[in-house]
Amino acid sequence: SVPCSAILSSYLLGERLNLLGKLGCMLSLVGSTVMVIHAPEDEEVTTLDEMLSKLKEPGFLAYAAILLAVCFLSVFYLAPHYGQSNILIYLTICSVIGAFSVSSVKGLGIAIKGFFAGRPVLQHPLTWILVITLVASITTQINYLNKSLDIFNTSLVFPIYYVLFTTIVITTSIILFKEWVTMTVVDIIGTVCGFLTIILGVFLLHAFKDMDVSLGNLPQVLQNEQQGPVTRDDKNILIEVDNSSVAPEDKPKVFTTYT
Repeated sequence: SVPCSAILSSYLLGERLNLLGKLGCMLSLVGSTVMVIHAPEDEEVTTLDEMLSKLKEPGFLAYAAILLAVCFLSVFYLAPHYGQSNILIYLTICSVIGAFSVSSVKGLGIAIKGFFAGRPVLQHPLTWILVITLVASITTQINYLNKSLDIFNTSLVFPIYYVLFTTIVITTSIILFKEWVTMTVVDIIGTVCGFLTIILGVFLLHAFKDMDVSLGNLPQVLQNEQQGPVTRDDKNILIEVDNSSVAPEDKPKVFTTYT
């Protein structure tokens, strides 16, 4: 999603994609590839009854209760008091709610497969619970994400939101489907390194998107950064103007008094 949105916005919306942005897209692709290679194999969940048994486990129920408590605290207390000044408040709400939306999508995917297989999924109460949860979570995410975009800079909102959302989703998958139980140490390290590579790519893509950096002007940009601005004090300016033969008419004239 990160490289596609950057490339499409560059071609369709006229937004400039500089050299650092292209490097960020490449790093995102590399990090995603590393995560896929070392991705954990989740337990097979093929029916809604198996999905319901996963949702009823004490570990996930406690985790869901913590997420709901954080969400209600953020919505009813933190957002009215600190939402206008702290960028993490609205984005935390979106990320926490994202855990329920991803779980609902997983369950509805199982329900759709069962529907085409001829199973009575429409009579199962979990199907409609997942539909209601998905609609409510997506509506809440869109609402608070738009509020965050109205207040804060887009280049800050999307990277922070991406990192928070992905972290919550990975944690939810670990607790709900127990994906990391059978993983080796190499796969765990590879997954973490891939995720950190994606974070670095997103940072490069959004943090420096307003800079005019390309392969053509890269030596000039580096030279200007090394030289830095030249500052002169008032004494040097007075001497320069006093030594000039003709003073421009649009500049103030400087008179020197000798004692």
